[in-house]
Amino acid sequence: MAKSALLKSSIAKKVAMALSGLFLILFLAQHFFINSTSVFSPDAFNSISHFMGNNPLVQFVIQPILILGVVFHFVMGIVLEIKNNSARPISYVKNNGAANSSWASRNMIVSGLVVLAFILLHFYDFWVPEMVYKYVAVNPLDETRYFAELTHKFESGIRTAIYCVSFLLLSLHLWHGFNSSFQSVGFNNKYSKSLHTLGYAFAIIVPFGFIFIALFHHFNH
Repeated sequence: MAKSALLKSSIAKKVAMALSGLFLILFLAQHFFINSTSVFSPDAFNSISHFMGNNPLVQFVIQPILILGVVFHFVMGIVLEIKNNSARPISYVKNNGAANSSWASRNMIVSGLVVLAFILLHFYDFWVPEMVYKYVAVNPLDETRYFAELTHKFESGIRTAIYCVSFLLLSLHLWHGFNSSFQSVGFNNKYSKSLHTLGYAFAIIVPFGFIFIALFHHFNH
């Protein structure tokens, strides 16, 4: 009974992690859509950013839920990794993981920790100054400030390089994460192949799209 309860608990945690991964996808999709407009139209980027930054539903309901979901996803991943490692009774003298698994699948915890650190840094870099600007300094509304603030962040070559490397690791994390998530929730039907393809496309297009945006503004500031 105890073993069965432990198995159910482990499965429940994996399912919770897989479902919370959806928050990461939504978080990335939202930010990618908004940031991509900065390449084509600074005015459109300013307008959308101003709306998102001053809409009460977005600021006080949707945004906190997305942020908590993303943080929960990575924290749960760390917890599961620790539990899996502690459950192994014998440490292998030599583990030839490359023989039957990809680098991404063997290093999900590494890429996950780096991505989590980057997301927290991103909050500190963008979200905290935004909160200070609006609610601490109580500055007047300025609908044209967002594009200049974004492009200023990418003037630094070091910052841009860190940004690009982080999204390369995110791409690897998503590449394996989609398949793992579907397996965790037991999703296996005629739509599985199409969803896997969509997942792989997302894992390439969105992270590399962010990298393109960063490089575009770095070389055009």
